[in-house]
Amino acid sequence: MKKTILTIAAHPDDEILGCGGTMARLSEEGHNVHILILAEGLTSRQVIRDRNSKVTELGDLAISAKKSAEFVGAKSIELLDFPDNRMDSIDRLDVIKVIEEKLDELNPSLVFTHFGNDLNIDHRVVNEAVVTACRPIPGHSVKELYFFEVPSSTEWQIQNGIYFQPNVFFELGNSHIKKKKEALLSYDSEMRNFPHARSIEAVEALAKWRGASIGANFAEAFIAGRVIR
Repeated sequence: MKKTILTIAAHPDDEILGCGGTMARLSEEGHNVHILILAEGLTSRQVIRDRNSKVTELGDLAISAKKSAEFVGAKSIELLDFPDNRMDSIDRLDVIKVIEEKLDELNPSLVFTHFGNDLNIDHRVVNEAVVTACRPIPGHSVKELYFFEVPSSTEWQIQNGIYFQPNVFFELGNSHIKKKKEALLSYDSEMRNFPHARSIEAVEALAKWRGASIGANFAEAFIAGRVIR
């Protein structure tokens, strides 16, 4: 049965780092995959946010996001303009409302989003907002909610003793990993050189490790937030 799937990420590149291979696989299987990115992903490098000074760079990043979405077979991608690494300064209800609007538009049955104890504050805000927007009220479309890991954020968190312990794995083939890497190469401004955790080599190594954990060549790992059958 064909599903509508929505990936909700904080920043451009999180969606590919977190579940790019899985989106490629699900798209290849005939499901309708969509992406929503909430924050603009650049101005955290400024002491005071000045979006107008980053118009060219933000435009380039949006182009990269659209190219990467094509590589993994997404039907659509929408980029919003919440402040990068400052989403805790936004009223949580404002974030929830825009997510609810997207859910009402697409009626997805499956949602991927951030793990709730990442180092990055925007990832944590998005997790809380998505969980709230996907609360299981009668008639809600979302029946499956999964949390992904983001290299250079999830594993860097050392507080609270709450760590990413996956219990759902999507096995991936060579073609899916190839599409994930191609999508990440579209984000050349965001990627780093090995041995940085956000490098192509490290991302592929993680996919191999997650695959080895389930006896496969490659996989992406998730925590099941809620699954309704």
